[in-house]
Amino acid sequence: MNIGIITGASSGMGKEFVKLTMQNHLELDEIWVIARRRERLEAWSDLYKEQKFRILPLDLQKKEDMDYLGKTLEEVQPHIELFIHCAGFGIMGRIQEISMEEQAEMVDVNCRSVVEVSSLVLPYMKYRGRMIYMASAAAFLPQPGFAVYAASKAFVLSYVRALRAESREKQLRVTAVCPGAVKTEFFNRALTKKHLPAYKKLVMADPKKVVKKAWQDNEKNKEVSVYGTVMKLTHLVTKLLPHSLFLQFIGRK
Repeated sequence: MNIGIITGASSGMGKEFVKLTMQNHLELDEIWVIARRRERLEAWSDLYKEQKFRILPLDLQKKEDMDYLGKTLEEVQPHIELFIHCAGFGIMGRIQEISMEEQAEMVDVNCRSVVEVSSLVLPYMKYRGRMIYMASAAAFLPQPGFAVYAASKAFVLSYVRALRAESREKQLRVTAVCPGAVKTEFFNRALTKKHLPAYKKLVMADPKKVVKKAWQDNEKNKEVSVYGTVMKLTHLVTKLLPHSLFLQFIGRK
């Protein structure tokens, strides 16, 4: 059985990746959609009646849900052609403004789930299979006022680059997607403690365009996908200049 797996499939970037997967008419026997909200996942079967979806309303923070995913993979023994990991969230605000529980939750969802889900799916990935991970341009340098989120996405970027190197024998196409601010439901929670900075509003991207570029970059087997001229320039500059220069400016802001 050839399948695709998409986490965070109920909203935001995950939702856009489900749509794009359908538009590309991949020959998948099933698409496994994973998120916490069952009703949103069930809507995919109504929208695309020609495609079989496996609805997995799982919370990636819960051990029992991760155990269920592992057991299901073991029982089905699928060939995974496409794996897209979009589950994650962020909260903007100074470290002392965000509760320890919320900070730990960000690390758990944004970091641990990446490692755990990847470890579960890797044995079933097809030769030259495709793996796409949502990271962020926040991974490029530390961000005061967004410290835990930026650090968690730096983890994702580092992990994906290493995973890509380890997957050469199987020739997996592994890509980290690093956009700037994207117009999705992400900010409904991200801005509970802080207003969105003006510079982020100026570079707010269309999720459809970000996802389309990510898909194309993954097809070309690119390591990192960065959407937009401003973010590409940011990526370049943060590699050339010491981060201490940026932190002096950002810290004052």
